[in-house]
Amino acid sequence: MAIRNIRIEDDEILRKKSKEVKEITPRIEILVKDMIETMYHNDGVGLAAVQVGILKRIFVVDIQDDTGVKVFINPEILEKSGEELGPEGCLSLPGERDEVKRATYVKIKAQDIEGKEFILEATELLARAIQHEYDHLDGILFVDYNR
Repeated sequence: MAIRNIRIEDDEILRKKSKEVKEITPRIEILVKDMIETMYHNDGVGLAAVQVGILKRIFVVDIQDDTGVKVFINPEILEKSGEELGPEGCLSLPGERDEVKRATYVKIKAQDIEGKEFILEATELLARAIQHEYDHLDGILFVDYNR
């Protein structure tokens, strides 16, 4: 495993749409492990593959709630509801913080590192983190919501 460089602010890759993962290969497994290590090393709660320069529809999240890290490959948000304004930051925008309006509930479908499909229902911080990382896959940054 390795700590990867995080792409920062004006790097144009952060604005690109990520591509679907066709097959979970050993390279994808290494990428996911590196992303987890990179997220923890930088005290983040989530990290998308695009943030380490890889345009794949993958993100990882760990909100430090004792349920551990969650891996999302080819995620699709199925439902959202509720609304809450809350603070956000981003490892790709060091020092930036802003209040962002997000759904308080999300239902998401994705694959895990073994390629097994799962559905997860999330609320509060986990729902916010999922939406934040999901946005990265479409080239959207949290600061876009208030511009």
